[in-house]
Amino acid sequence: MANRPKTSWRLVGATALLTVPFIALSLDIAEDDPSVSESEILPKAASSLLLDIARTDSGFVAVGERGHVLISTDGKTWEQVATPTRSTLSTVSAQGASVWAAGHDGIILFSADSGRTWQRQRAQPWSADSQELTNGSPVLDTLFTSPTEGYAVGAYSLLLKTEDAGTTWTALSVGGSSPAAVVDMTASDTGTFDDSALELGAESDPHLNAITRTESGVLLVMGERGAGFRSADGGASWSKLRLPYAGSMFGLITLGGERVLAFGLRGNVYQSDNAGGSWRKIESGTEISLIGGTVGADGTVVLVGSNGTLLARRVGEENFSAKNIQLGSGQTPALSAAVATDGGYLLTSDLGAVNTNVQ
Repeated sequence: MANRPKTSWRLVGATALLTVPFIALSLDIAEDDPSVSESEILPKAASSLLLDIARTDSGFVAVGERGHVLISTDGKTWEQVATPTRSTLSTVSAQGASVWAAGHDGIILFSADSGRTWQRQRAQPWSADSQELTNGSPVLDTLFTSPTEGYAVGAYSLLLKTEDAGTTWTALSVGGSSPAAVVDMTASDTGTFDDSALELGAESDPHLNAITRTESGVLLVMGERGAGFRSADGGASWSKLRLPYAGSMFGLITLGGERVLAFGLRGNVYQSDNAGGSWRKIESGTEISLIGGTVGADGTVVLVGSNGTLLARRVGEENFSAKNIQLGSGQTPALSAAVATDGGYLLTSDLGAVNTNVQ
């Protein structure tokens, strides 16, 4: 992996525009670069690493490694379709027939026909010529609040917004971040470090893993080491928030109204009933890291993670019950995302898509 260049500038204060809006290709990229190369149609793509899934107006779209995109009308039979990238796709969002997929090398793709055909809206693979902090940063999550307005977040505090369905993307900053704490790593006379010496300070530019929006329009972003940010004006300005837990959060889901659930490292789950103003811990019953989640039509909350872990919390319950997913082959998948179907849930994993229920 190439080393990232050190930047000579820092972002300060509330949200600011970093550059002119990004358009399809923001840097000169070699024609044979994998990020802008056509994906390969492979016979085993349906059982390969899939990282996210979304429901469209006509079925489902799942995305994963090597630019793989698979579509299905029933969640059981899958068809791989061609895409203009071989970069890993880590997130997908849909608004009716409009679908956006994004991932490594700053790739953002768009489909106007429920995922059947794709065009590239953005690509920004790492370049030795760029001094941007987010040079080559992967997009880790996307959120579309309408067919035209959307957001993308990723590594090194990458934050993008579009107001024209992704034709252009404007780089924003959560702002207000402070340098990471300096830790004295001098061992004691016994040759060991005490707990305070091993504590990690907050990152100055944390990776942003997840974004969601409450019913009133408050945007929430969560990332590594308990970092969180909130905006009540469509991303124009942000305030910092921190969970009681200082570990990384990998996912956010809204529960209706101003209620939000954050989940992540070591099975930690926290709920806010006031759009991130305060948080309380929810017992998950596991120390398995939780990566993805969704809310069913009946209000059931489903969270998934590695080792086939599926947690479910029905309406009226406070804590989660656990279920272990195992394939007919006897393999235990690492689960990454979930979406509700008419009769259960569709999950993505390192072994493809998995159908299940929460009974």
